[in-house]
Parts: sequence; C-alpha cells; structure tokens
Amino acid sequence: MSKLSGNRRNPWRVRKTIGFEIYDRLTKSIIDETDTEFIKLSMDVLPDGKKRLIIKQKFVTLGYYPTRSEALKALANYNNDPYDLHMDKITFSEVYDKWSREHFESISPSACRTWKSAFKYCSPLYNIPFKNIRTYHLEQTIKEAEIGDNTKMRMKSLFNLMYKWAIKHDIVTTDYASLCDGIKTPKPKIERKPFSDEEIKTLWDNVQFPFVDMILIGIYTGFRPQELALLKVSDIDLDEMTIKGGLKTDAGKNRIVPIHSKIIDLILKNYEKANSMKSKTLFNDEAGQQGTSLTYDKYRGRFKKVMTKFNMSHKPHDTRHTFITIGKESNMDEYILKLIVGHTIRDITERVYTHRTVEEMRTEIMKITK
Repeated sequence: MSKLSGNRRNPWRVRKTIGFEIYDRLTKSIIDETDTEFIKLSMDVLPDGKKRLIIKQKFVTLGYYPTRSEALKALANYNNDPYDLHMDKITFSEVYDKWSREHFESISPSACRTWKSAFKYCSPLYNIPFKNIRTYHLEQTIKEAEIGDNTKMRMKSLFNLMYKWAIKHDIVTTDYASLCDGIKTPKPKIERKPFSDEEIKTLWDNVQFPFVDMILIGIYTGFRPQELALLKVSDIDLDEMTIKGGLKTDAGKNRIVPIHSKIIDLILKNYEKANSMKSKTLFNDEAGQQGTSLTYDKYRGRFKKVMTKFNMSHKPHDTRHTFITIGKESNMDEYILKLIVGHTIRDITERVYTHRTVEEMRTEIMKITK
C-alpha cells in the first residue's frame, strides 16, 4: 500500500504481489526458472559488476482509495478472501460477488433482494470474462430477459454499478454499461379521461358527500390536486373573486384564476369553515388523524372513496383534464386557457402580451356553462 503524489481524489493505492519475473539484462528477455541454463545464468555478472539476471516483482492493483483507513480495509478484505483480479480471468459472476459483498453492507435487506433478483436474469453473462463483455452482450441480456420493464431497468442499474467497481479495480477501462442505448424503456403513457356531463351532474347532486365539493372546484378551476390541497385562506380574494395558487413551472406558479359562478358557494363554505377552525388552509379534513390539513396523498385517498361511492373510474388529475377539455369545447381563448391552467405560451407575440386583465379571464372562464 502506498500514497501517490500529487492532488488526487483517491491517492491511496493498494497492490498485491502476484508473482515474480526473471529478467535477462543481456538479452532483454524473460527467463523461465525451469530453464536448464537458469542456474548458470544466475551466476553471471556483467561488465558493470551487476548480476545478469534480475528478479522483478509483479503486482496487481486492488484499487485506489481516498483515505489510508479505507485502503487498509480493502487490503484486509482481500486477505480474508483472496481472489484473482487478473483482468483476463475474472468473470462477470465473480465481479458481482465481490461488488455485492461491499455494496450490500450499506443497504437494507430489501434493497439487497432487488439486486439479487436482477442478477438472476444475467445468467448468459455469468461465465464470460468481464474484460470480454461489450455493450452488445449487456443489451441482448436485458432484451431477452422475460421480465417487466422495472426489473430490466434494475438490470441496467446493476451493470452501471458493477462497471464503476470494475474500473476502480483496474479490471476494465471502458464503461460499456453507460453505452447501453437500446434497452431504455419508454415511460408508460398516462391516459387522462375527462368527467362526463352525467358524472359532473352526479357530483352536483351529491355535493354534501365529503370532498365532492373539492373535486368540483378542481373541475371548474383547472388546479392540480396538489395545488388545491395547498391553497391557503389568504389565497382567496373575495373582493375580486379570484384564487391565487399554482406550483411546478414558472408559468404555473402563483397564477390568478377567476372563481366560476357555479362554485362560489363551495368556495365560501370552505372559506368560512377554515376560519372557524382557525386553519390557514382552505380545505380541511376534520376527521383527519394526523392533522386537519391536506396533502396530495390524503386527497388521493378521499378522491378514491368518492369514485367508489358513485361507481366512477377516474384519477385525481382527471379534474384538471376535464377543465381543459371543457374549456376547449366552450371555445375559450387559447392563450387565456393556458394562463389559467399554467401552461407555457410558446407564441412570442402572445407571450409578450402578458397583462391579461382578470375581467378578460373571467369572461372566458364563464363560457363554461356545463
């Protein structure tokens, strides 16, 4: 073990002796010690007074480490369980064994099981010398595995970590895992389904059922569920009849949404209820076991109860999709609709004209008559 000079991130090098070479200084060649001439040559002395044969120690580097203590630990681990690190011999399976022994020390048992599961599908690579594996082998192994996309991505992550470990230990110099482009799995397309006219009528007919009013407010404002859950009493301007809220993007933050006439009573009811509870948030769950304020997860649970009660099949974000769909069907101004829901406006001329008045926005949102 030695510390290398210079400003290095991992200056401590750990090496092990893996053998010796006998070098003939006269012929500049390697001599086999079983050679019949070995004993004779070992006695020869060159004119400079030095022996003709030199015994050279051969090393293999176990790795480079940031501190002396980490280097000592690596050396101790190797001495407890020596293995051949010669890049021509060590297989994929052996690299996994050594990598996992280190990696599993710092993660939970459940996380260990996910890596073991991913490794189980790598059997075509098990006995291939690690230095001979190429991107093609990695991609084919993943593509031919009869498993779901999540496990395939876990296999790719496993390759990433194993190559990082192998490069650190001088087994390979190229990270072929990073070149795997053919195994990226597309994100599943999220299907949005707007509430039908009949479903919206059912919600209005049962507005007293817990959290139906919050769903209706989402349908008539276009706010995301999380944005609704975080609305504060102070975000409601009863003089202007507007709501200020929004998250996620620059275009969506702190946007102004006129309160549609159909939901004014619902807003007022929650406004008065919040004040009576001395709550800062507009929507509250009086039966909440962990406080009355809502989070997205809490809202999602209440949303599912409403869907089950009235035999509907929707996701929480379908309220926002419904607003956008009905807005287009009602011929709302394209750019005002984008302002209300917080979508980015790409038209340069329209983007410059940002001072749409609340009254203009109110006129457009009132086009929704359903």
